Amino acid sequence: MISLRGTVVIVGALDTKGVEFRFVQEILQKQGLGTLLIDVGVLEDSGMLVDITSSDVAVAAGTTIEQLRFWNDRGRAVTAMSEGIFHIVNRLVQEGKVDGIFGMGGTAGTTVVASAMKAVPIGTPKLIVSTVASGNTRPYVGVKDVTMMYSVVDIAGLNRLSRTILSNAAYALGGMVLGAASEALALDEHEQPKTTIGMTMFGVTTPCVTKVREIVEARGYDVLVFHATGAGGLAMEALIDAGFIQGIVDITTTELADELVGGIFSAGPERLEAGARAGIPQVVSVGALDMVNFGSPDTVPAQFQDRLFYQHNATTTLMRTTTLENSELGRVLAGKLNGAKGPVVLIFPLGGVSLLDRKGQPFEGNEQRAALLTSIKQNLRTDIPLIEVEQDINDEAVAEAIAEHFLRIIGSEMKR
Repeated sequence: MISLRGTVVIVGALDTKGVEFRFVQEILQKQGLGTLLIDVGVLEDSGMLVDITSSDVAVAAGTTIEQLRFWNDRGRAVTAMSEGIFHIVNRLVQEGKVDGIFGMGGTAGTTVVASAMKAVPIGTPKLIVSTVASGNTRPYVGVKDVTMMYSVVDIAGLNRLSRTILSNAAYALGGMVLGAASEALALDEHEQPKTTIGMTMFGVTTPCVTKVREIVEARGYDVLVFHATGAGGLAMEALIDAGFIQGIVDITTTELADELVGGIFSAGPERLEAGARAGIPQVVSVGALDMVNFGSPDTVPAQFQDRLFYQHNATTTLMRTTTLENSELGRVLAGKLNGAKGPVVLIFPLGGVSLLDRKGQPFEGNEQRAALLTSIKQNLRTDIPLIEVEQDINDEAVAEAIAEHFLRIIGSEMKR
C-alpha cells in the first residue's frame, strides 16, 4: 500500500515471524503510512500477502529460493538473502519508494535487515528491533543512521512485553517518517540548500575545530563535524562518495595513526581518499597525529609496554607516536593528497598537533613533529600548498589560517 504521507518498507522473515511483522504493519498503517512488505524467509512460504516475495529476493542474489532450501545451509541462505535484499531496496530507493525502513530479528534476521538499510540514504528513518541490540552494534549500523532497539525478549510470538516493545518501535518509526514529511512541507519552496562541509574533530583538537566551524558557518555553509574515532571518518568518506558533502576541512587526521600502528580508531586504509576522488575543495591538517588510541590500559598490546602513554579516561589510553611512525605518517598523508583531483591545501601547525603536543604537555614532541613535516615535504606534490603556521593547532592563528584558505578555495570553485 502506497501512501502520500510516506511509505515504510518492512523487511523480515515472515515464515517464522509473520504475526509480529503484521502487528507492526497494522500500527504503521493506522498512522496513515503506506507499507511495502518484503519477505526474506527461506524455510517455507509464509502464506501472507506480500509485495516482494522471498523468491524475488533470492533471484536478486543470483540464486533461487528452491536452491537455498535444497542446500539447507543457514549461513549460505543469510548471505544470499542479504545480497538480494540490498539490490531490491537499492532499486526501491532509486524509484523513490522508501520513506522509512523497518526490520526485526535475531542475529540472522538483523544481518539481513542491516544489509537492506545499507542501501538507504542517511537521513531516511531506519529502525531495527533486535535481540543483539544491547551488544556490539557496529557490524549492523556501520556508517548509517540506523536506530536499534533491544527486544529484551526473543522475537517469538506476541505477548504483553513484546507487544509493548513492537508498538513503541512502530510508533517511533512512524513518528520519524511523518516528522520528516512535515519538515519537508514546511520548507520555503524558494529556500536554497546550503553547501555542506565535512569537518573532523577530536577532544584534543576541539578549540581549533570550533573556531573554524564558527567562521565557516558565519559565511553561510552547513558544517557536519565528525568525531575521528574510525566510524566518524568512515561516515564522512561515505557521505563524500554519495555526493552529500561539497567541501572538506579535515583538521583531525588521527585515524591514519591508528591504521598505521594498530589502534582502535582506524577508519581503514582508504581514509582521505574519497575527497581526492570527488575533486572537491580540501583543507587538511595533521590534528592528533601525535597519538594512537587503545581502550583501558589492559587492552594495550604487550609490544607497546615501553612506550609513552597518557590516560585520557578510564576506557581510553593514548600512546605517543614515535619519530619513525611520524615519518611514515607524513609519507602516507602526502600520498593521499597527491591523488586529489581538486584544490587542496595542507596546514601544518609547527607548535603542536594537539592539546597534548605543545610546550610543557605530556606528548610534546619537537623531534616527532619535525619528522612528520620533513616527510610531508619530501613526498607532497609540489603544486599542493603547504602552509606552516608557528603556533599549535588549537591557537586561533591556526584556526583562522585554515578557515581563510578553505573559504578562498571553495569560493573559487563555486565561481566556476
